[in-house]
This record gives sequence, C-alpha cells and structure tokens, in this order.
Amino acid sequence: MVIGAGDARCGPDGSECCAPLACEPLSDAGAEDLTPLFKAVADPVRLRLLSLIACHAGGESCVCDLTDAFELTGPAVSYHLRILREAGLISSERRGTWIYYRVNPAVLARMSAVLVPAVPAGAAV
Repeated sequence: MVIGAGDARCGPDGSECCAPLACEPLSDAGAEDLTPLFKAVADPVRLRLLSLIACHAGGESCVCDLTDAFELTGPAVSYHLRILREAGLISSERRGTWIYYRVNPAVLARMSAVLVPAVPAGAAV
C-alpha cells in the first residue's frame, strides 16, 4: 500500500510514502528502497552527525563544526558524511573552503512514515 498525497504521513511535497510497518508488510521494492537509508543511520557516528546537522541553527552545519564534535580524524568524519550524502539523507554545498551540510527533510519523513505505529481501533488520535 502506498499512502496518498493527502495523507498526513506523506512528505510535505505530496510525495508518496510507504505504509507503516505496523499496518502492512513492506513490499520487496519498498524494502529495497528503504534499506540504504536505514543502513546509513545504523552507525552511532552517522546517527549523531545527522542529529547535529538537523539541530544546528539555520538547519545547516559547517563541516568544521561537525569535525570538532568528534574524537575522530577529519577524513573519518568526511567518510561518514559521504555515506549520509550518498544515501540522500543530507546534501552539501561548498562555500569557499568549507562545506555546509543540511538534512533532507523529505527523506527523513519517508523513513519516519514507515515507523509510525498502528493506532488501535477506538483509540484517540
């Protein structure tokens, strides 16, 4: 089942989302589509990077701020940022010598929509 554009679990742009796992099993194609996203956040460093970027003032963060938040080398942080970027969870923009990262809210909404629990019959929404 694909949720339609009028459903609250769809992206703000009306993009289609997968049905929540608690409502209906994922199709093979849906699972294949979502697997890279969940794999990308299945690492503590990448999950924390995603959180730091999302919570940063203005919704974007300079790589210099992200590197300082970890006891990792710059190349190690860049590797994790690349994994997040290739999965589509974040985007980047070079400004001079620095790279700024921002989350892709539509992708996060798509992941969240799959994890919404089923509402029991008769429960208040």
